[in-house]
Amino acid sequence: MKDYHALLARQEAMRLRQQLLAPSGPAASGDDGRHGPDPDLYDGAADQALIVRDLPLVTPLATLIDRLYEAMFTRHPYLRQLFPESMAFQRTHLERAFRFSVEHLDRPAELADFFSRLGSGHRRLGVLPAHYQVFEESLVEALRTTAGDAWPVETEQAWVRMHRFVTAAMVDGAARTAREPGRWRATVVRHELRAPDLAVLRLRPAEPFRFRAGQYVPVQSPVLPHTWRPYTVAGAPAGDLELHVRCVAAGGVSEALVARTAAGDDLSLGRPEGSTVLDDDLDRDVLIVAGGTGWATAKALLEELVRRRPLGRSAHVVVGARSAAEFYDDTALARLEARAPWLRVTRVTDADGPGSLLAEVARHADRGGVTAYLSGPPGLVAAGAAVLRQAGVPGHRVRHDPFPVGAGAEGAGPVAPHFGRPSDLVGHRAR
Repeated sequence: MKDYHALLARQEAMRLRQQLLAPSGPAASGDDGRHGPDPDLYDGAADQALIVRDLPLVTPLATLIDRLYEAMFTRHPYLRQLFPESMAFQRTHLERAFRFSVEHLDRPAELADFFSRLGSGHRRLGVLPAHYQVFEESLVEALRTTAGDAWPVETEQAWVRMHRFVTAAMVDGAARTAREPGRWRATVVRHELRAPDLAVLRLRPAEPFRFRAGQYVPVQSPVLPHTWRPYTVAGAPAGDLELHVRCVAAGGVSEALVARTAAGDDLSLGRPEGSTVLDDDLDRDVLIVAGGTGWATAKALLEELVRRRPLGRSAHVVVGARSAAEFYDDTALARLEARAPWLRVTRVTDADGPGSLLAEVARHADRGGVTAYLSGPPGLVAAGAAVLRQAGVPGHRVRHDPFPVGAGAEGAGPVAPHFGRPSDLVGHRAR
């Protein structure tokens, strides 16, 4: 039965791809020879107005999403095997995607870029174009069931157009990376506990794995099939990969990597993602702010800076932890300090008092003359970004990875800007 459905999916994939990429649809061809959604041909602002107007009819989105998956798995039970046993994270991820789509409909170019990259990453999950058609049918059924008789036809059509626009971008993104592996195998060559709940892993990919310093990679453990979580590679590209993982909840990927993984085990890696990377032209001084295992991103950027030896430029790192004992990788930081005379480091702990780290960020913002990189608990990153804006640093020079939906997506509630047990970290820490 599995092979039969797989065959149907492959046949449907070819038909759906032609439909999605037809010039008459929302995925019209561009003049550059590659297919994809044309933002100039999509009136996203008009659809946004309709969807926002009637959003109360289909909220809370969590209920809509529950009905969507119920419809999809009832009609197509074979699709359930593509998803992890626990659907909690998947539901949260989809809610985030819905909110992002609606909020950016009036900026279709940004929307297309985001979902093109998402489509590239979805190749590791075994998602085929045919699955997007099944998803659309289930979405329409869920919208109608949730809204009831008051559901306007024109609003349903706006949801469908939005879905087809982002689907075309995802199909295009997957097609543009079709020559790359969908996933990479990596062997754990070292597993070191730095604390009872924190491990540093060194991985050796079985084949070349290209990424930029500061990017994160989705990781899957064989302990939890179909469950992927992102972690920043803690270092510049140079052979083996280093991950810093704190266990944030029982039964998740972080626990599997910290407590149920050893040297010799194999993990799966997805395509590297993220834009918290250094500019090609280092035309300004650099300020790096990191809290907790957000140090992984800082370490990657610093190693890349040391490699590039920026003439006439300086870097200042503000790194925080709950206590001095929790600077778990301080030896590596000290080595970087010794190698780079242009580098200055400020260590901040909870003992320095509330707001101490943010005060350091403000002090080194230098009236807006820096490019800043932030990583750590979402509350810290959000507060740090606000301080930098107040200091005059333009938004395009404040870099950090996207926030998860709700800081407590896999743990406690929203995170305050300190270092006491954050539930999740931007870009590299997840359950």
